[in-house]
Amino acid sequence: MTLRLNDTETRPLREFTPLVPGHASVYLCGATVQGEPHIGHVRSGVAFDVLRRWLSANGFDVAFIRNVTDIDDKILNKAAEHGRPWWEWAATHERAFDHAYETLGVLPPSGEPRATGHITQMVDMMERLIARGHAYPSEGNVYFDVLSYPEYGQLSGHKLDDVHQGESAGQGKKDQRDFTLWKAAKPGEPSWPSPWGPGRPGWHLECSAMAEFYLGAEFDIHCGGMDLVFPHHENEIAQSRAAGDGFARYWLHNGWVTMSGEKMSKSLGNVLSIPNVLERVGVRPVELRFYLGSAHYRSMLEYSDHALTESATAYQRIEAFVHRVNERAGEVPVGSWTAGFAEALNEDLGVPKALAEIHRVVNDGNKAVEAGDLSGARLLAGQVRAMLGILGVDPLDAHWVTPADNSAADAALDVLIDAELQRRQQARADKDWATADAVRDRLKEAGVEVTDTPQGPEWTLTKENR
Repeated sequence: MTLRLNDTETRPLREFTPLVPGHASVYLCGATVQGEPHIGHVRSGVAFDVLRRWLSANGFDVAFIRNVTDIDDKILNKAAEHGRPWWEWAATHERAFDHAYETLGVLPPSGEPRATGHITQMVDMMERLIARGHAYPSEGNVYFDVLSYPEYGQLSGHKLDDVHQGESAGQGKKDQRDFTLWKAAKPGEPSWPSPWGPGRPGWHLECSAMAEFYLGAEFDIHCGGMDLVFPHHENEIAQSRAAGDGFARYWLHNGWVTMSGEKMSKSLGNVLSIPNVLERVGVRPVELRFYLGSAHYRSMLEYSDHALTESATAYQRIEAFVHRVNERAGEVPVGSWTAGFAEALNEDLGVPKALAEIHRVVNDGNKAVEAGDLSGARLLAGQVRAMLGILGVDPLDAHWVTPADNSAADAALDVLIDAELQRRQQARADKDWATADAVRDRLKEAGVEVTDTPQGPEWTLTKENR
């Protein structure tokens, strides 16, 4: 495997060489659980789930950490607005994020640490930074001294004169470009004890401390949305390396989901929650996942209902081929991906090119079915399953297979449709084209699509009637 990744820190594509041969350590900045997740929030989960699956499929033992920020100004403000305890508000929306990831088939992480469970590690990191001259306490707060770290700006390209941390002025800052590691306690807010007095951690400190605790002082890949490059990830690098850690060796950032060219966010009022999209647009979870993962992870994904529907239709064509072969040639085992698919993913997870390869194989497979070559079609369907599995959308995977809730009704439906098809076949044999067409049209109106093949007619239910 020769995987090349677009490293945000170094810019050009770099060959992935793990710190420990055969192992891959990955940290993904997870949710700040302030509210219901929308499709923009979960895009990073889907994008880097593909990375994880690809690494695992190529023999890597993957440690994948996705944190939960469960203490933050936004969480405190939202909870206060709704008259709820902050911890309840955070826990409620943490469960909502877990449900969203599960709905979209995102594999659970190796570990999912919460910020509030790692205050000890954060205090330890601050003590190291103060001892090294990179941080200072002031009036119960602790700040990182940006000017003490000459490499500041190495990830984002920001110049010191242009730095704005986007946080309140703070009490006792030496320089407004310094950022907060520890916030002194305020009346009515949660706090934890520290050598500098009671308080709570700053957002940037949380990820550095948790990444170090679970993956070590140096690890392979740090992932997150492109909106986190500055200041969050820039500050993570500064505080971690200033504390003596090598920290992340590769940095990957996914693009936003946009609507009308604007980043999807609660403040824009264009939030699309997972349940809302599934119900309103009428797509299945696997189709929504296919759509969110279909663009290159670094590109912007411009959302529209129409684009989602078109993507769902494209997935249905792939899915129909796999089911068709599975029903006619026997159970299709997962095969191996093609060289073209591997080449696409090894070039910075090039999913669009990988999908083009899948469509090519599906086209060849349908030709094999039409020619009566079921063994060849079965082999090709196995390849399609393998490739779709890497993308997390294998239609025969247990996660996406819904058990029949009403087997008696299904059996009755089979009998009725088969009887209609036999009547149509007899009409065709008698050259009674009007009757044959009428049967076909009536089935179509009922949501049954009929496909004529050399082996006889086949039928499937349209999406609306599944």
